[in-house]
Amino acid sequence: MSEIETWRSLLAERATDEVVTKALVRDVQLPYGAGTMALITLDNGFDHTKPNTFGPHGLFALNGALAEIAERTDLAAVGVTGKPFIFAVGADLKGAAALTTREEALAIGALGHHVFRRLGELPIPSFAFVNGAAMGGGLEVALHCSYRTISSGVPAVALPECSLGLVPGWGGTQLLPRLIGPAAAIRLIVENPLAQNRMIKGREAYELGVADAMFEPADFLEESLRWAARVVNGEVPVERPVERPARDEDWDKAVGDARFLVDMKLRGAAPAPYRALDLIALARTASRDEGFAAEDEALADLLTGDELRAGLYAFDLVQRRAKRPAGAPDASLARKVTKVGVVGAGLMASQMALLFARRLEVPVVLTDLDQARLDKGVGYVHAEVDKLLGKGRVSPDQANRLKGLVTGSLTKDAFADADFVIEAVFEDLVVKKQVFAEVEAVVPAECVLATNTSSLSVTEMGAELRHPGRLVGFHFFNPVAVMPLLEIVRGAATDDATLATAFAVGKALKKSSVLVKDAPAFVVNRLLTCFMGEVVAAVDEGTPLEVAEHALDGLGLPMTPFALLQLVGPAVGLHVAETLHDAFPDRFGVSENMAKLVATGKPGVYRPDFTLDPEAVAVFSGGSAPSTAEQVRERVLAALAREIRIMLDDGVVAAPQDIDLCMILGAGWPFHLGGITPYLDRTGVASPRFLAPGVASMP
Repeated sequence: MSEIETWRSLLAERATDEVVTKALVRDVQLPYGAGTMALITLDNGFDHTKPNTFGPHGLFALNGALAEIAERTDLAAVGVTGKPFIFAVGADLKGAAALTTREEALAIGALGHHVFRRLGELPIPSFAFVNGAAMGGGLEVALHCSYRTISSGVPAVALPECSLGLVPGWGGTQLLPRLIGPAAAIRLIVENPLAQNRMIKGREAYELGVADAMFEPADFLEESLRWAARVVNGEVPVERPVERPARDEDWDKAVGDARFLVDMKLRGAAPAPYRALDLIALARTASRDEGFAAEDEALADLLTGDELRAGLYAFDLVQRRAKRPAGAPDASLARKVTKVGVVGAGLMASQMALLFARRLEVPVVLTDLDQARLDKGVGYVHAEVDKLLGKGRVSPDQANRLKGLVTGSLTKDAFADADFVIEAVFEDLVVKKQVFAEVEAVVPAECVLATNTSSLSVTEMGAELRHPGRLVGFHFFNPVAVMPLLEIVRGAATDDATLATAFAVGKALKKSSVLVKDAPAFVVNRLLTCFMGEVVAAVDEGTPLEVAEHALDGLGLPMTPFALLQLVGPAVGLHVAETLHDAFPDRFGVSENMAKLVATGKPGVYRPDFTLDPEAVAVFSGGSAPSTAEQVRERVLAALAREIRIMLDDGVVAAPQDIDLCMILGAGWPFHLGGITPYLDRTGVASPRFLAPGVASMP
């Protein structure tokens, strides 16, 4: 039995639901008398909303096309491109999750290598014409070709595998470092995936050397064919000055520096980035056979691990569940928003004003108590617009329009024709109730009132309104422009039209919205306060701060507990703890030492250089019952499991998936954990499990 047939027998049954990307071949006569090109178009038969992916059947289809091309003697070149707007976006993730044995995992790695490397090992030159999004295996197809062109309009070029718990396993770790150098390759393979899966665009890919030529979208394929013809004819030499850096020490330094940064971010918690760095290090000296075989082994290990399942689960939450929020009313009930009011002109309010203006493109008016505060708030927005202009992210006309949309007023009469008014004032129930009473007196009857509260009751806030059904929680996370989560909170009286409008506005703002019941601190702040509270309690009892601070390092969280406290501010942390203590005194305590820290006015336990402040640390001294790091870890995880169970029983959100979505998008909980509930399931802390086996773990 041939290798292909062996792989087919292993993999075909696992790919029964695969949307097959076909390899459609047509002959193209190259200009300038350069001869005939066999042009392969990758196309799964759907529009751009269902991108081309590679499962086993798609790989077999491409292999068949290349086998026929290899038999021909009349061709001057072979080319590969994608359907409109899409080149290819990598492996079929559903199919990857269906693999259950190491033998199957080895087979899919070897099959991909076998097929893709044929492009670069034909006796004629091969060209990738990257006309649209190219990610993962899609980019690797292009890397195997002799030459590459790219459209300046390509919105996404990436190797996102490490964010999911994988490595680029079809040649990416071996070919890309040799093409653009190890430092730039590490950026695409490791650093960008760990930075909220950052993508680069076509122009940046060209500037990095990923592509040899770049053309405009309007006539991209025609220009690419002209360029390819001149390359075939020898008229255009292709120079790659970065290819195969000569100095071993540069390669070693790039990998060593990256290991240090990955350690700082993950503390060894996720294997995939480390395996990727091992493979990139290997690429310096390995032959193709050796490098590709090492990629196969890495894929086999990672495809059969829980980390990938957790990563795929997290990916599905962010890509699918976040786009169809559980419990959201029918979108047809949403009211049109043509003007927004923001009560307050502080930093949070100003950030919101800019976001509303940019995304909704409607007038936004800020109000505050005095002209100086207003001027500062509006000035912040204008300064941020100038920064966007300086970076080329808005045109001069767009910048002028944005500045014109955001204004200030000392009176709330400016809200008289607003459709949506949100407050961002001091976190005090009395203050917020007064604000809404004043706003309700001037706004139209159908104007939605929104609160950005992080912990207070929306129901209580609207209890004295004439129309409490118009009030909804609309909780942003800081920084507003960056953090993707919106907790949309339904109070006891919030009506469907108000809720539908809130979800429509959240979608227009390009946020991922989760419906949350009106419960103290909602989801993210409730769980972070639970997490922080147990760590602080351990320190209060006598655990050295450094021990408690690093007890959870093994999870690879984005920051340590006291670093998080430094970010939000001790006063805010204390306030939320007090709110939750009032609601649940048996589960949430208030640290006297934390109150003392707030009284000192210190920003936290760290100095500006991120060394511990001895005076701040001394505030927490005095306990006589220290815990070990393991005991602190067990204590924190048990408390989180208990609190999540209570939240689900109380209907704070619809399902564990919403808890995980909130923690991933609102707290930066790592993809490799899949959120919090899969981790609690895998470690046996949750009993019974939150998720069935196989949902975010191996079956």
